[in-house]
Amino acid sequence: MRLTLTAGQRGDITEAHALIEGLAARYVLADTAYDGDNFRNEVNTKNAQAVIPSNPSRAKKLPLDKDIYKERHLVECAINKLKQFRRVATRYEKTAASFLGMITIAAIALWLR
Repeated sequence: MRLTLTAGQRGDITEAHALIEGLAARYVLADTAYDGDNFRNEVNTKNAQAVIPSNPSRAKKLPLDKDIYKERHLVECAINKLKQFRRVATRYEKTAASFLGMITIAAIALWLR
């Protein structure tokens, strides 16, 4: 698992390249926010298949393997479990470094269960 922290107003796609750097995977599952040609091309260069729904503004819709995409709910469930930790949900920590540390501790606690 890799975690990165960005500003709330910053798009998620800005960190996508760093998150898949050095990973070996058959599939990369993401939501429509990651539907960019640059990101899809990078996934393809890693010999993986991008399983990303086409953005509604895309002129030509790209194929989507819906059976594989259903597995993305595991990510959503993990985020929901992280938010069950009060300190994560309410962001008590004042600095980004300490907030990322708290998310890491919560993720470790979930992993150890």
